[in-house]
Amino acid sequence: MGVSNNITAILNFIAFLASIPIIAAGIWLASKPDNECTHYFRWPVVILGFLILLVSLAGFVGAYWNKQGLLAFYLICMAILIALLLILLIFAFTVTRQDGTYSVPGRGYKEYRIDGFSQWLRDHVTSSDNWGKIRSCLAESNVCARLTQNYITSDQFFSANISPLQSGCCKPPTACGFNYVNPTLWVNPANQLADPDCLLWSNDQSLLCYNCNSCKAGLLGNLRKEWRKVNVILIVAVVVLIWVYVIACSAFKNAQTEDLFRRYKQGWV
Repeated sequence: MGVSNNITAILNFIAFLASIPIIAAGIWLASKPDNECTHYFRWPVVILGFLILLVSLAGFVGAYWNKQGLLAFYLICMAILIALLLILLIFAFTVTRQDGTYSVPGRGYKEYRIDGFSQWLRDHVTSSDNWGKIRSCLAESNVCARLTQNYITSDQFFSANISPLQSGCCKPPTACGFNYVNPTLWVNPANQLADPDCLLWSNDQSLLCYNCNSCKAGLLGNLRKEWRKVNVILIVAVVVLIWVYVIACSAFKNAQTEDLFRRYKQGWV
């Protein structure tokens, strides 16, 4: 195995290692309740991570055993995968750029407005065609049930840093003026505001605020928060993969040159 192939093998091992955090980030995303219910963002990162892992292994085998055809296949496939990863990263940044978060005085948690998020997210995640299934899925999860286990008094709950999904779906909006009994049980005030979410709130544990715009906004807030974390991992991985790919291309050309030179010497002798 020539020097260039040695370098390519090492580079592919680095690419293999870079695929592991991508897969881990994808699995972390897929395990979240909001992604389990939306399905849109659940598997792309995992699939890309596994493809990068497999292609890196193919490149390692091609370099170690000097299989030029396999190395060429690796370079083509890796270029496509890096491009797809960049597209996914740019798309994720674009649709999560807008933020519908606003602070509530005297509360540790934040609340969310649906019109503060990108139009694409609103159209594809919280449209009337999709929300029925998402709502049912959220109601069957333990997202809200965990609140009653973790917080007892109103002081504990009001100072808690709960997730956007819990803030939007498990309690009525603060502006409604409901009186706290427990995190998912609230007493209606005598004079409710005209906000539709105030009228949609129900103490029925299968309903709560799952029909509210605040719940839709909380779901979008959760997706945004999670993807912002994953984007950091994807940026680092893309930088490493591009660096590996550029050097691997140079090493592949050098390996071909070394192979031609070796054949020339054998023919000369």
